[in-house]
Amino acid sequence: MAVGPDDRPELVAVPGVRLGTAAAGFKDPDREDLLLVALAPGSRTAAVFTRNRLRAAPVLVAEENLAAAAPRALLVNSGNANAATGQPGLEVARESCRLVAEALEVEADAVLPFSTGVIGEPLPLEPFDGALPVCVSRLREEPEAWWAAAEAIGTTDTRLKGASRSLELAGTPVHITGIAKGSGMIHPNMATMLAFVALDAPVADEGLRVMLETAVGESFNRISVDGDTSTNDALTLTATGQAPMAPVESVTDPRYRELTEGVTEVCRELALAIVRDGEGATKLLTIRVSGADSDAEAEAVADRVARSPLVKTAAYASDPNWGRILAAAGAAAPEDLDWSRVTLHIGEVCVVRGGVRAAEYTEEAGQAAMAPEEVTVHLDLGRGRGSALRWTCDFSHEYVTINAEYRT
Repeated sequence: MAVGPDDRPELVAVPGVRLGTAAAGFKDPDREDLLLVALAPGSRTAAVFTRNRLRAAPVLVAEENLAAAAPRALLVNSGNANAATGQPGLEVARESCRLVAEALEVEADAVLPFSTGVIGEPLPLEPFDGALPVCVSRLREEPEAWWAAAEAIGTTDTRLKGASRSLELAGTPVHITGIAKGSGMIHPNMATMLAFVALDAPVADEGLRVMLETAVGESFNRISVDGDTSTNDALTLTATGQAPMAPVESVTDPRYRELTEGVTEVCRELALAIVRDGEGATKLLTIRVSGADSDAEAEAVADRVARSPLVKTAAYASDPNWGRILAAAGAAAPEDLDWSRVTLHIGEVCVVRGGVRAAEYTEEAGQAAMAPEEVTVHLDLGRGRGSALRWTCDFSHEYVTINAEYRT
C-alpha cells in the first residue's frame, strides 16, 4: 500500500560511480541485500547522519573514516542494522571496510559502511566475505545498476526510490542521481532512511557540505511518517569531478546555485517518495504553517501536527476532524497566540476562521477536501511572516500490522 502510481523515473548514470549488488543472506538468502559503490579517484563526499543518541556501529565508523580520508567506496547491507551491538559491532563494521579495501585496492579508512534492518542482532562478518567478490564483479555505471542498488538497500519498502536531474553549466552536461530507502521510523533530523546521491561536477569539500545541508533542510528534514528516528540514518553526497569543467571552489560561484537546486530537487523527490511509501500509507499530507512570529515557531507547530496520531488516523478515514488539527497545533503554539486570528484550510476549503468553525463551512465540503490521496492542510497563525512545511502520511491498520510483524 502506497500513495499514487508506482512510476519509476528515468535515471541517468553518473560518471565515476559504479554500483554492484549481491545476495549475502543477512535476512533472506534469495534476496540481494549487499551493495558496493565504487567511487572514482578524486571524488569528494559529504555526509549527514542520524541525530538519535543511540548511534549504530556503522554510523560511528563512517564518521570516523570520513574525517580521515576522501571516500573511495560505500558498503551497504540491509536486514541487520548492526546497532546496539557494542564493541563486536564496531569490529565487524571496521573489518567489512578492510575487506572492501583489499578488493578495490584502496585504504580501509576510505570505505564508509552503512547498515539497515533489525536493531540489536549481532552482524556476522562471513556474509561480507562471501558476497563482496560478487559485488565487485558486478560493478557498473549504467542506470540499471542504480535501480538494483535501490532494491538491495530496502527493508519494509514497497517501492524503489530513485531520482535524477541533468543540467548544463556553461555548455557542460552535469548528471545528478540518487537513491533512497525508507518507509517507517521517519521524522525530521534524519530518520530510518539511507540515501546516496552523486553528481559528476567537481565541487570543493566545503561547498559540497553546504550544498548537502541546504538540500537536506529542504527535503529529508521536512518529512515525518511516525515521529520516530532511527539509529542508522545516513545520507551521502558525492561529487566525482568527472565532468570536464573547472572546479566549483566556492558557494559564491554562480554554478554553485544551479548545482544546489538540482541536488535539492533530487533529495526532495526521494524524500516525498519515502512519505508516499510510508508503512501502510494511503494519503500524502502536506502541512503548511504560515503567519508565525518566526520560522522556528512555525516549524514547531507544523512538526506537532505532522506527527499527531489523532490527525493521521483521522486522515486515514478521510475525516476532516479540524478539532484534532487545532489541538495538535495548540500543543506547540506560543502561549500568547491570539486564536481569534487563526485560520485553517483543508485543500481549498476554509474550515476555521477566527479560531472557530467558519460560518460557511459544511461537513460535506470538509469530507470532499479530505477525500483525495494528496491533501494540503494550511494553518495560518495570523501573527507574523514565519512559515514552515512538513510532508507526512496517514496511519492505517496496515501500519500496525507491518510493525507488529516486523521481526517475525
